[in-house]
Amino acid sequence: MSISIVILAAGKGSRMKSTTPKVLHEISGKSMLFHAIDAGQKISDDITVVLYHQAARVQEAIEAEYQNVNFHMQDVEQFPGTGGAMKGVTTKYEKTLILNGDMPLITQNSLLALTGGEADINMSVIKLDNPDGYGRVLIDNEKVQEIVEQKDCNEAQLKTKTVNAGIYCVNTELLNRYIPLLSNDNAQEEYYLTDIVKMAVDENRTVSPIYVEEEEFKGVNSKFDLAEAEIIMQDRLKKELMAMGVTMRFPDTIYIDCRASFEGESILENGVTILGASKLINAHIKTNSIIENSIIENSDVGPMGRIRPLSHLKDTHVGNFVEVKKSTLTGVKAGHLAYIGDASIDEGSNIGAGVITCNYDGKAKHKTIIGKNVFVGSDCQLVAPINIEDDVIVAAGTTLNKDVKKGSLAITRTALKILPDFFYKFFGK
Repeated sequence: MSISIVILAAGKGSRMKSTTPKVLHEISGKSMLFHAIDAGQKISDDITVVLYHQAARVQEAIEAEYQNVNFHMQDVEQFPGTGGAMKGVTTKYEKTLILNGDMPLITQNSLLALTGGEADINMSVIKLDNPDGYGRVLIDNEKVQEIVEQKDCNEAQLKTKTVNAGIYCVNTELLNRYIPLLSNDNAQEEYYLTDIVKMAVDENRTVSPIYVEEEEFKGVNSKFDLAEAEIIMQDRLKKELMAMGVTMRFPDTIYIDCRASFEGESILENGVTILGASKLINAHIKTNSIIENSIIENSDVGPMGRIRPLSHLKDTHVGNFVEVKKSTLTGVKAGHLAYIGDASIDEGSNIGAGVITCNYDGKAKHKTIIGKNVFVGSDCQLVAPINIEDDVIVAAGTTLNKDVKKGSLAITRTALKILPDFFYKFFGK
């Protein structure tokens, strides 16, 4: 790898209207900055993130997920602007690729296109049918001649449809020489990174335009932008998964975390949500079910099922309105209306409607262990910690607070009383 990468992530992001730093807002389960880091790590082992706004919080979040990422604190008071952000940044390779932390849709292929060739500077450009509001990039003989802000364009320049996408790959020696020369003698009193293009042209250096897709270089500056980027990311993920063999019913209604993985031939019905680093292997997830940080293997869930984190279902049927949390179910049937938490249930066992594992005593969580071929009837409460051995029947309506030995029947029921004509006595009829 002979490319260094600098990711600019210092901005306040005031248009997000949020106390969360802009670059930490999530798209498909991962902070938008992390999407940029992921793309960068595919082509470089020298990545520097430039920080300022809530720098400690952003750095802590990065360090929790990544190793070997460098940090540079922007001195925004003295050096505001994109050019100011680069003052004092050092990189170790011959070329430096400068990215923005709020561009989560960028891909490895686009980064590679920007780093190729022999030009002193490669800059990303987009052709827009309506370039209104953008600075124009003037190109002659496939070389960038000038970047002109719209307010400074003459009539001919306004017709130019090529605009700056804001990403640059620069000869590092040249970058180190140009950055100290940047001036803030402009209306905003900021140091602009775009000025290095003018410096290069003035020295007859080669500045090559690299045409890129608008979608990939979309910046996220507001909650609306965030929502649009989410749609694009979801479309990408689903197309890749369907190409791998995943079946989706009405995919626009399905949400899939980018950390999730699939094997075999799974089916996702409409309204399904897959969260976290879930793993689905030949799974059938039915309408409006939620899977979160769990493994679903040769099993079906739902409709309206909820599998909470750290669960593992194998060869299991979980039906409607069943919630499973931090449990391992192997060869189990839990057809409807049950809560299974902090449990281990072995093959051949059946969990009836209305069954609850009472795993929390107000201070701590406790484990429920159920063996093979156990039949738990409807409306039972299993008060943990408890161990139910193989081949046990737990009769409907039982509240169980003791271990049960193999082959037993467990039943707790009070004697039935029937009082004739009580209805009429009670209501006075």
